[in-house]
Amino acid sequence: MKRIELSPEMTQFVTERHLASLTIVTPKGRPHVTPVGFTWDEERQLVRVITWAGSTKAKILDKAENPLRAAVSQVDGGRWVTLEGSAVVTADKERCREGTSRYAHRYSEPKNRGADRRVIEVTIERVMGRA
Repeated sequence: MKRIELSPEMTQFVTERHLASLTIVTPKGRPHVTPVGFTWDEERQLVRVITWAGSTKAKILDKAENPLRAAVSQVDGGRWVTLEGSAVVTADKERCREGTSRYAHRYSEPKNRGADRRVIEVTIERVMGRA
């Protein structure tokens, strides 16, 4: 798979404090769209979204037999980015710690969810936008 490299302007844009929308295409083909904070991990080519076990987005991904298609879109005036790929949700403690740490760095320290903490990881395959 081709490595995704964001332009310097796009990299700056995805580190600024903005909210975004996460769209997950459900197994029935319907979109589930929700506002989120996210982080971009260029090294691992991942978008991370922290959440909790009871959230609809986590439930949709947890029930899926395979990774689902997803996109994270951030907009600020004429600047925008959409990062698209395959999404999974995990309760793995190390992966949740990594997602929470990155979220705290970009936004603020999130609420402690304890054992209910989940992280959605979207392996990015395509980027569109203008920054």
